[in-house]
Amino acid sequence: MERDRDVLNTETMARAWWITGAGKGEIQETPLAEPDDVEEGKLVTVQALYSGISRGTESLVFHGRVPRSEYSAMRAPFQGGDFPWPVKYGYASVGKVVEGPAELVGQTVFCLYPHQNRYRVPVSAVTPLPKDLPAERAILAANMETAVNGLWDGAPAVGDRIAVVGLGVVGLLVAWLASRIPGTRVTAIDTNPERQAVAEQLGLTFSSESGADDHDLVIHSSGHPSGLETALGLAGQEATIVEMSWYGDQLVSAPLGAAFHPRRLTLKSSQVGQIVPSRVPRWDYRKRLALALELLQDEALDALITGECRFDDLPKSMAGILIDGRETLCHRVVY
Repeated sequence: MERDRDVLNTETMARAWWITGAGKGEIQETPLAEPDDVEEGKLVTVQALYSGISRGTESLVFHGRVPRSEYSAMRAPFQGGDFPWPVKYGYASVGKVVEGPAELVGQTVFCLYPHQNRYRVPVSAVTPLPKDLPAERAILAANMETAVNGLWDGAPAVGDRIAVVGLGVVGLLVAWLASRIPGTRVTAIDTNPERQAVAEQLGLTFSSESGADDHDLVIHSSGHPSGLETALGLAGQEATIVEMSWYGDQLVSAPLGAAFHPRRLTLKSSQVGQIVPSRVPRWDYRKRLALALELLQDEALDALITGECRFDDLPKSMAGILIDGRETLCHRVVY
């Protein structure tokens, strides 16, 4: 009887990372979705291979800093529980389909799923990886989607002078994509000198200081109010500043005096949860994710993954990754 119970648990339960309090978390047994629809081709069962920790957003969730007014807007697609906690949160999982439609079984897929070793989701929730994209790198897909959406909002053009302030994973991806537009001059700016080596690996021009106020487009992604001030100071006449940072419950003071009005600057928000309105007639979330995966096929982007741990080590590692990881970009979890 005990052996039968173990088999049943294997089929109906999984192990997932749950945030249980401010700066606290543990791995808990979590029920899988009911398997009935798997046989009918409506669901797939995925065995996780890797997941990525999105330090900016996950740090705010880990410390209970999601504003009550944003509880609904900040829900992840397959979040478990409710803010502030207990909550199962994350959105960068890569795994292998082990049950489902014949054409998907055995394929490696990306899914916007939290940190969990096995899960069942609708067929429409998984996207097969391009043939030449390693599963280890595909955890960057959600970050690449955010970068794509930010550039859609900024609408850079051939020859633009572009500054990106804040070189986390998203900022580096934005700068890397922008640098591939013909004729652009892209400056990647961060006060952390550790970011220089990574930026240069991606072929970017790095600076630890703000430069001339002649930029056509400035993108801010540092997550710090001081970075927004730097971004505003870099903008030239009639320029656009795209704010990609999300501050949670932190109050932000923006210096909108001085040259802001005389230069007729545009300060624009960007958030990956909504596709840029001008793209909606032709794009949907599935197409945007497929584009993000295609763009990840450059091996230079491996430089953005700077740490790794086993899934079972998350209870003792997560706090360090999210609090002390100043040198960490994307941290990879191995299952």
